[in-house]
Amino acid sequence: MSDAISRIIEPRAHDLGGGFRVRRVLPFHAQRMVGPFIFFDHFGPAEYAPGEGFDVRPHPHIGLSTVTYLFEGSIEHRDSLGTDAVIRPGAVNWMTAGHGIVHSERTPPPERTAGQSMHGLQTWVALPKTHEGMPPAFDHHPADTLPEFDHRGARMRVLAGTAFGHTSPVQFPWPILYVAFEADEGANLILPQDIVQERALYLVTGKAVIDGEEIGEGQMVVFFEGADVAIRLEPGTKGVFCGGAAMDGPRKIEWNFVASDSALIEQAKEDWTHAADAGGAERFPLVPGDTAEWIPLP
Repeated sequence: MSDAISRIIEPRAHDLGGGFRVRRVLPFHAQRMVGPFIFFDHFGPAEYAPGEGFDVRPHPHIGLSTVTYLFEGSIEHRDSLGTDAVIRPGAVNWMTAGHGIVHSERTPPPERTAGQSMHGLQTWVALPKTHEGMPPAFDHHPADTLPEFDHRGARMRVLAGTAFGHTSPVQFPWPILYVAFEADEGANLILPQDIVQERALYLVTGKAVIDGEEIGEGQMVVFFEGADVAIRLEPGTKGVFCGGAAMDGPRKIEWNFVASDSALIEQAKEDWTHAADAGGAERFPLVPGDTAEWIPLP
């Protein structure tokens, strides 16, 4: 039994429609969250021919922040705040739903015309109870605003929180860790015990060795608290560290809604049904520039 590894999570394949497949890691039946991370999808690589595109119609969220990070491709994000932003590799789109937001994600027109490869991570982080009802917000962080540095053979980018002496500009009201890394020639890392309370490693590509255990592409390793972790990354390995402080209680998750109280989810379901029938509502307004369609409550 490893002194470092608490659990290894195998991804589950999901088809989101139109042939767009994802590997879903969280939530897992035996590991609902790691720090505030409650949802973790790895999508792609997916090839789109000229004229084809990625389309997620307008849909609502509450009680969380969505975090999009790309390795390849581009996505146009629009939301009910009036945001219209294109995310590209290395940047971070951080959308805070709070009490309610509606957004869509689609292939931008130039990439739809030319075709593109799509590859990235979509994660949700639960808001603490004190912030579940906050106003919605959106922040785009270009790649050149995020700390990027070499560390023991790996190229690191701090997406959220503080790690290895560097702090992301992303603001989040709970201790969090989110770091992307690439080890073109291999690397030997130490993940400190005091970096955050709950820690995990996800491999996008390549292979890692931890306590003699070989970890492969698509696997998430959740670590025990209270021990430094030695990690050997083989050449060509790419992945992320994620985690944070243990959340202030369990969370309910249903469809696109996250909350500490199931009554909040039931109310959001009712409000979205009425908003969709009425063509928008105060809590869930229409998305400017993307009003022709939406995703109904399942």
